[in-house]
Amino acid sequence: MGFLDPNIFDNNPQQQIDSIILKGKQSAMKVEDIINQEVSEWESSEKLKWMLIGERYYRNKTDILGRVRKAVGESGALEPVANLANNKLANAFTRKLVDQKVGYLLGKPLSVQTDKEAYAKVLTSYFDKAMMRRLQSLGKEAVNKGIAWLHPHYDENGLLSFKKMRSEEIIPLWRDAAHTVLDAVIRVYEVVEFEGTQKKTIKKFEWWDTKGVRRFTNSNAGFVPDVEAGEAGGHFSVISGDKEIQMSWQRVPFIAFKYNEEEQPLIEIIKSLVDDYDNRKSDNANNLEDLPNSIYVVKNFSGTKAEEFRKNISTYRVAFVSDDGGIDTVGIEIDTEAYKAHMEIARKDIYEFGRGVDTQADNFGGDKSGVAFRFLYADLDMDANLMETEFQASLEQLRWFIDTHIYNTSKVDYSKEQVDFIFNRDMIINESQVIEDIKNSMGILSEETLVANHPYVTDAQAEMERKAKERDESFEETDPYNNLGPEQPGEEGGEEES
Repeated sequence: MGFLDPNIFDNNPQQQIDSIILKGKQSAMKVEDIINQEVSEWESSEKLKWMLIGERYYRNKTDILGRVRKAVGESGALEPVANLANNKLANAFTRKLVDQKVGYLLGKPLSVQTDKEAYAKVLTSYFDKAMMRRLQSLGKEAVNKGIAWLHPHYDENGLLSFKKMRSEEIIPLWRDAAHTVLDAVIRVYEVVEFEGTQKKTIKKFEWWDTKGVRRFTNSNAGFVPDVEAGEAGGHFSVISGDKEIQMSWQRVPFIAFKYNEEEQPLIEIIKSLVDDYDNRKSDNANNLEDLPNSIYVVKNFSGTKAEEFRKNISTYRVAFVSDDGGIDTVGIEIDTEAYKAHMEIARKDIYEFGRGVDTQADNFGGDKSGVAFRFLYADLDMDANLMETEFQASLEQLRWFIDTHIYNTSKVDYSKEQVDFIFNRDMIINESQVIEDIKNSMGILSEETLVANHPYVTDAQAEMERKAKERDESFEETDPYNNLGPEQPGEEGGEEES
């Protein structure tokens, strides 16, 4: 019996236990059995449930849309009623908060800085506009579902590419309790196929580890290898001469982008608050709509049916009563002040615990100084700090795949180079004050720092290059000796060579 080296896991007993369990699973169970067990647990898990809720609420498909207006029936139980107002007012708080966080942290292009110019150009080519858009999409997925996944792969042209995966399709098998290193990934997804004229949904499974990928599918024969998609292979293939060689990365080719360390989606925190706001607002709308239809107290009504009375009132505005009869109404009283106070508190709670900026708040349009704006953005900025920490770690993993690709294709090793990923946050600012502060800081801070913080600048390096070019051109125009130099043979004043 061998011994486990504790240094491999930084003396973390939980990491040792997790690794032993996974290795034990792999030795005692077939991959197919592990997939079956993990998928079964995943599909009934709370984590998947909240992912789907997060996606639904972002699209403003909140629970209020499924509400049925009910009343106590003759049996004493609640029964659906059709003659009462049933407003369903869905308020898109989730969408606004998610977009606000993503726009604040990832709304402006990411800056990639490194000292080696050749490496900087290569990295910049990968972090192009398409990658920036992909990072925004990853951010939205992470906030909605707690975690987002990026899959490095080679496209049909042999170019290193990156694809965002649907979080609900990815089941990670982590090596450590902190969820930083992957042992394997299970992907489960559905495809629609036609068998003759019949449309059929097929569930497919993929097992990714450092050795490659194995594919399975469900069929009439049960859980079988997916021959159509490719039963097994490497992460990618390389053409050498007339041979196709299967190759694999040294890491599982999936990168996790987390909203927070706990991988907890935003909706799990604010759902009850959003539901309460939707319900109270819809109830108030129902009361206002039902208000003209007050409760009627009828004495000695000549008819026998309540529906007959209501029809006469609504259609003819007439009710017939006997000699000593009469009609009184009981109105629906709405406590406007209590409703308003509750809704204001509910809205405030949504933005406070959702860590966002309520642009409709009374103090938003007040003091426009830098200090006031920082105070308003404090919660959003705190959330962005935590999210940026997770994304920085993910970008380092992304960089590993890029560096490995560069080395494999050019034999140039940039892995030891220092790289800084700078998130240029997008906050409403008082531009005039910022520009004035920059002027006052000249001579104290470097020109590059001042340019990078100017509100009109999106690419500090490009702006510095333009300024340098302008200085050179200006010097050439004002230099009195610019056009003077050694006379050329044959020019006036010069001597001919004999």
